[in-house]
Amino acid sequence: MRRLFPEPADSVDPVDIYAADVRTPPAHRPWVLVNMIQSLDGGTAVNGLSGSLGGPADLAVFRAIRAIPDVIVVGAATARQESYKPPNLAGPLAEMRAHRGQAPAPRLAVMSRSATFSPDQAWLEPTDDGGKPFLIVPVDAPAHRLEALADRVEIIEAGSGSVDLAAALGELGRHGAEIVLSEGGPSVNGQLVAHDLVDEVCLSLSPALVAGRSRRIAHGDEPDLIRRFQLTRVLTADDLLFFRYVR
Repeated sequence: MRRLFPEPADSVDPVDIYAADVRTPPAHRPWVLVNMIQSLDGGTAVNGLSGSLGGPADLAVFRAIRAIPDVIVVGAATARQESYKPPNLAGPLAEMRAHRGQAPAPRLAVMSRSATFSPDQAWLEPTDDGGKPFLIVPVDAPAHRLEALADRVEIIEAGSGSVDLAAALGELGRHGAEIVLSEGGPSVNGQLVAHDLVDEVCLSLSPALVAGRSRRIAHGDEPDLIRRFQLTRVLTADDLLFFRYVR
């Protein structure tokens, strides 16, 4: 993997590169990092899945970024469609996290309005060190569904009717999270953008055109708006580009 900006380098390790970035949480909530891949025409999925847009280089960056956060946030639909599993890390990545004072692997946090899940979904399993996933729901989520999941998840209630993301992030902060990674989907990212809760965007640009109806990396029903970011780094491998932007 090569670094194109700011200082060109012919060979860099994405694990070292992303781990060295400074991320200072703002007051009252964790630092929020969004990591997504998109095609040249802005699509984020092919037939509902993002995997075919990437490849070995994107997987290497994906793993490097996953080694950073305390919590990974994802929407319920993405957790189902992408068959999410506990984000276990092994070997050097786990050791690196331990050296930073973090748990061996980040905990997963799934957002849902209705808490409608089948009991066999893999994300409901704990991480290797026994950490339960978080389930983030509004206070009026169906009680009987929460009761059915209560022994497998740690429930965070935030908002009424829909999840209040600012409140949810505050609760994750009170659980010790300093860095939260959002892996989408676009609706979750859209809410984060709408409420001005994004501090960093890591964007993988795939050398592909997909057309179709795929959504952008952030999507929502709120009025259009602009949040300005600064480009801090560009990496490249296998014809993909990996951009890092911060507020």
